[in-house]
Amino acid sequence: MSSEAALTQSAVPNSAFPGTILHVVQHLRPGGLEVMALELARRQQLRTPTLVVSLEGTAEEAIAAWPRLAAQRDQLVFLDKKPGLSPVLVGHLYGLFRRLRPAAVHTHHIGPLLYAGAAARLAGVKARMHTEHDAWHLSDPRRRRVAKVGLAASGCQLIADSAHVADAVAAALGGEPPRVILNGIDTARFRPADQQSARRALGLPLNHKVIGISARLEQVKGVDIALEALARLDGGLARDVILAIAGSGSLRETLEQQAVALGIADRVAFLGHLDDMAAFYPALDVFCLPSRAEGLPLSLLEAQACAIPVVATRVGGVCDAVCNATGHLVPSEDPSALASALQCSLQEGLVRNGNCNPRSFVLKTADLDSIAQAYLELALGEGSRVCLPRSMSLLLEHSH
Repeated sequence: MSSEAALTQSAVPNSAFPGTILHVVQHLRPGGLEVMALELARRQQLRTPTLVVSLEGTAEEAIAAWPRLAAQRDQLVFLDKKPGLSPVLVGHLYGLFRRLRPAAVHTHHIGPLLYAGAAARLAGVKARMHTEHDAWHLSDPRRRRVAKVGLAASGCQLIADSAHVADAVAAALGGEPPRVILNGIDTARFRPADQQSARRALGLPLNHKVIGISARLEQVKGVDIALEALARLDGGLARDVILAIAGSGSLRETLEQQAVALGIADRVAFLGHLDDMAAFYPALDVFCLPSRAEGLPLSLLEAQACAIPVVATRVGGVCDAVCNATGHLVPSEDPSALASALQCSLQEGLVRNGNCNPRSFVLKTADLDSIAQAYLELALGEGSRVCLPRSMSLLLEHSH
């Protein structure tokens, strides 16, 4: 028996029973899509058993690389799919779905749509939905074809995480724009905290302005553009500004070398991967997202929920995630524009109370409870409406 078949027989938590909601992702490595699936599962678990199925990897490998997964271990299923196409995986997932008889299968991104969407339809799962978290990948003709095949084979209801993504998906795949359900975050976890204490915990200087970035250190995230922007800040201000970068990736050494070449290495702190991002944002004066492509980024919502103003590139669904009163949007690939916006934001010195507060924007538009409820109603029907009070997310936090 293959590892995929063996795992579908043995790796399902005992808490699973008919009526379970299954979120299916390609892998469980740090990323916005993966965080969103985990957070939805954590909130939906208050209403009905909910699992996250990872096509790739094993529990041991995933938890070792991303320790936060340990807190939700009893909600995770790993199928250990190997690289490349795996047609037999549809059969293994069909068997898994027939045994579990889930109320809904919710796929995230193309791979899960192709494998789990088709298997869910074959297994007679009534509620099948697929969320697109970005649309830039659909510029590739092969990916467009795969997406069309996956949607046709699965009959999934198509959802986008922002209006921009919905329009881009409709343009790429044809037909009407999909339904929009914005990403959301746990606003009880991401909230304002003492800046000085947060900086001490991270080893950041107490008497400087701090610009923060949270991103995978890969080309698409544009961290190189942020380094260029830091080097272009006005001389008087520049000496007092630190760029703190939370994240890991294949370009770390290249970015470190770039900082040296720009003469700013002493003002750039590479913090590596941080599990507790709620402890990162309060240390900042401004959060920066210099991406070349995005869906609707959770990091922008998280930072603003901590009352931190943001500067971001105008790509993907970013516009839907930025408070108009306190945030700044700039073109991508433009370090001069990014430097000007960062300088403006730093000099504005946001007052973290009162009406001019980005947290208010997040509470109104992107609280996790309302997003989880919207997906629950799709999965279980309108009659499933249940109050998920915001305070419950804090209770869950304590229970872990």
